[in-house]
Amino acid sequence: MTKSRFLRACLCSAMPLAIAASGMALSTAASAAAPAQTPASGTRVTDQQAPALDFVRVFASPSLNGPSPREVKISPDGRYLTLLRNRDADRERYDLWGYDRESGKWSMLVDSEKLGTGRELSEAEKMQRERQRIGDLKGIVHYAWNEDSRSLLVPVDGDLFLAGLDGSVTRLTDDAGDELNPVLSPGGTYLSYVRDGRLMVGKVGAEQVAVTPEESAETVHWGEAEFVAQEEMFRLTGYWWAPNEKRIAVERYDEAPVGVVTRAAIGADGTRTFAQRYPAAGTDNALVSLYVMKPDGTGRVQVDLGSDPDIYLARVDWSGDGKTLYVQRQNREQTRLDMLAVDPQTGKSSVLFTETAADGAWINLSDSYRFLDDGSLVWWSERDGYGHLYRLADGKWTQLTKGEWVVTGLVGIDAKRGRIYFTGTKDDVLAQQVYAVDLENPGTPERLTETGWANSAVASKDASTLVISRSSSDQPTQSFIADGTGKRLEWVEQNALDADHPYAPYLASHREPSFGTVKAEDGSDLHWMMITPELEPGKTYPVFFEHYGGPHVQTVSKGWLGALPQAIVDKGYIYFRLDNRGSANRGVAFEKQIHQAMGTVEVADQRAGAQYLKSLPFVDGDKIATYGWSYGGFMTLKMLEADQGLYAAGISGAPVTKWELYDTHYTERYMGDPRKVPEAYAASGALGNAEAIADPMLLIHGMADDNVVFENSTALAAKLQNGERAFEMMFYPGHTHSVKGPKISVHVWNTIFNFLERHGVTPDEGSGK
Repeated sequence: MTKSRFLRACLCSAMPLAIAASGMALSTAASAAAPAQTPASGTRVTDQQAPALDFVRVFASPSLNGPSPREVKISPDGRYLTLLRNRDADRERYDLWGYDRESGKWSMLVDSEKLGTGRELSEAEKMQRERQRIGDLKGIVHYAWNEDSRSLLVPVDGDLFLAGLDGSVTRLTDDAGDELNPVLSPGGTYLSYVRDGRLMVGKVGAEQVAVTPEESAETVHWGEAEFVAQEEMFRLTGYWWAPNEKRIAVERYDEAPVGVVTRAAIGADGTRTFAQRYPAAGTDNALVSLYVMKPDGTGRVQVDLGSDPDIYLARVDWSGDGKTLYVQRQNREQTRLDMLAVDPQTGKSSVLFTETAADGAWINLSDSYRFLDDGSLVWWSERDGYGHLYRLADGKWTQLTKGEWVVTGLVGIDAKRGRIYFTGTKDDVLAQQVYAVDLENPGTPERLTETGWANSAVASKDASTLVISRSSSDQPTQSFIADGTGKRLEWVEQNALDADHPYAPYLASHREPSFGTVKAEDGSDLHWMMITPELEPGKTYPVFFEHYGGPHVQTVSKGWLGALPQAIVDKGYIYFRLDNRGSANRGVAFEKQIHQAMGTVEVADQRAGAQYLKSLPFVDGDKIATYGWSYGGFMTLKMLEADQGLYAAGISGAPVTKWELYDTHYTERYMGDPRKVPEAYAASGALGNAEAIADPMLLIHGMADDNVVFENSTALAAKLQNGERAFEMMFYPGHTHSVKGPKISVHVWNTIFNFLERHGVTPDEGSGK
């Protein structure tokens, strides 16, 4: 259940209703929070008339959010800014664009349609894209700068190209084979990728050859990340170049111990079956090992990962001089993480330090760390109960940030100036800001961005230049180049809501959200967000109550939410979200309450939200519909089971119904091993009490889902049918966990609201547009 980059950590990344998250394409936004318990009246942006926003327009091109750049990067020399920009006529197709800061000019560096062949991707690459939740995108989905700052590696439709800033494009590969995880070596000398389970390496312009052994078993893979690493650990690669190009660290995994699940991908024109190795909770994982070798495959030595084979290879990094390999080793229980220092010549390792989880909690993996050239380490940890930055130097730890708030991401480190840049929630948990703190003399962090906006950022290699992304409740995402003080130097994408913006016709009916809190049973503040239609005296309105509920996710944000919630409000509904205990960015004590108890405190907290809604004079308390996807789909079922009659109807999309069907790394992190705590799994599952669901319920699932496998929904359907319980179903042939697309998304959302109409969960006449 991963994230995207922040979304790759959770199931909600596949939801038809996008949850705002940190990042360049979907950044959170800020507006002044309403006082707790304040009715959400909303405001109009203008007094002009506007057409009602329907689902066809929401999912059509051009995107109503305006341009949505992806993969914003700064060249190693800091001169160029590059990004993937989607097309007005095809919002899912991306091309590579570059901005020369000296000339102030943009240019398209690679036109994906001119290079692309349109040929079908291999199954392996499709699955990698599914792990990243980008399976619906077309054209260029990734690229990488060459260290010389003059060219970029660009994969297009299964082949590799080297694009020059002068407009030249050189084809590097031209065949039907896989080219997974393509990389230019740090000095630009070598091209490497994975094909048929082997690592291929060769000088740029020459032939790439296999440098890892040919294995007799098809279950053995070199240079790839195993399933749980890709899906749950934010690790998408299985090999790492040393900065001096002298060696490569390469993962080898054997998935022979992993159980085989026969997955049926049911499509419109037939059914394909896949014998998929799927490590379900409580079963064996792949056997993972790590080797170091020279670029030609010689001098191979195995890294000592310890005596316990049942561990997770979490992260691998090289020191700046290439003399030390650092490996993060996580135990199966995910309560301990060891940082190993490895001699790459011998493979011998020693424990540099250890992170231990708090009682009843777990270790959250992070990419917010950097090894510095002076041998010190800047490290993110939750050791004081909140996610903060620390420095390890000469064997001593120094805490760099502290307080009852969290660092959400390490942006970069300017070693020359001794300045660390990061994002965090110090000023507002609902709107993260960009901050800086002194490396040697940390004090109160300096906020670099404006309140009233929520921000995220990427940095140049030396962190002297930032690209800041921001948005607010009435402004879709903007991005700009800034210096180390946060001062805007140049716009990357102003995305002004002027007359030419795609959203301009709907501005007159745009409704801004209001915010507040309700109390949980333990006294915690639970943040909610609400958008209402223009309220008329004496009228009451139905509620579309969207939830997620799972860990690593925050759904309530002061950010630009996109057009979909506005379309729901245009139909005459109140749109509502609430973040329950167990959700992200509130500290360890808040998050760990779901430990071995999924579907308990989350349900109670969403109940508190529904009861608050019922107390509002403008809410029709008999017409609260609850909706969720993935973990949110699981939550819909648990909420309907626990509180019959509280919700008028429930929509459950791609739900986990039995946690033993989900994978090891995610499920055991929160629930433990089902072989040791079967009672916890029995209580948390949605099947045992499914027959208690008496309210109208719609079940939706993609019939080729390889993440939350389709069996979850068929098991639920069988249980309800055998219990003579009425419910409705909508299953999508050929679709995986992401049931979306310009046409399919319209069908999904029309299905949901047609369902609500059949059951009378509709606005009173005259309360909508």
